[in-house]
Amino acid sequence: MARLSKLVAGAALAAGLAASAATAQETPAPGTVLATVNGTEITLGHLVALRERLPEQYQNLPDEVLFNGMLDQLVQQTVLQQEIEGDLNAKQERAFENERRAFLASEMIQRLSGQEVSEAEIEEAYRARYADAAAGTEYNASHILVETEDEAREILGLLEDGGDFAALAQERSTGPSGPRGGELGWFSEGMMVAPFEEAVLEMETGAVAGPVQTQFGWHVIKLNDTRQKEAPALEEVRADILGELQGQKLDQAVTALTEAAEIERADVDIDPSVIRDVTVFDQE
Repeated sequence: MARLSKLVAGAALAAGLAASAATAQETPAPGTVLATVNGTEITLGHLVALRERLPEQYQNLPDEVLFNGMLDQLVQQTVLQQEIEGDLNAKQERAFENERRAFLASEMIQRLSGQEVSEAEIEEAYRARYADAAAGTEYNASHILVETEDEAREILGLLEDGGDFAALAQERSTGPSGPRGGELGWFSEGMMVAPFEEAVLEMETGAVAGPVQTQFGWHVIKLNDTRQKEAPALEEVRADILGELQGQKLDQAVTALTEAAEIERADVDIDPSVIRDVTVFDQE
């Protein structure tokens, strides 16, 4: 692609980077010959196919610049191809076969990826994923984290005497939530460490519990509120579901093709490390 950048730069200079007005004309056929190199034709179709695969930085160049640059590139590539064709060594032949195989496989994947997903399939997948979401509960809690059980019990006593939870959290908590009054925000099951979560699940809204020990220290916990967890609207997750279903269809199609193919794996005893030995080609 470095060669193309030089050719494009030269074409841009020659064209003076001037924007040419498009003239109304009939679209030429893809087989329209633009150049011939030792009898090999380079057509408009070759340019269109090449332009489609150019890196993003070239896509917005003026059409005249791209046209001239790509045509020059294809002419020179054809000259070089003709010079080496029929004179590849064993390793180069295998590499060429791999490149062709990879290209064709990629094109086939593009075809298989375009399979249609119905609205019914999207809605069914949505229901399967989020049917139980509304049954879940989210919890909003605050805590005061201290190093010892005695400190936690002291704080519980202060709260029983009418102390303000948020103020005590700001003053005494060693956790990162201390400056905001110990507030942890909303969370659901599985998001907190087990002893903390177990305590929260047994609490009533507004209640205080503790001391609760975790690997972080000793907690005094206040359950601020609970709410039912709502499923997201279908439109919010449609793109994710569509992508997932298309991926599943692609996997199924590739699996079906593979299972239908006649595949025989040779029963040979080969040291896997041989893949690093390029001297294997010396035997051909």
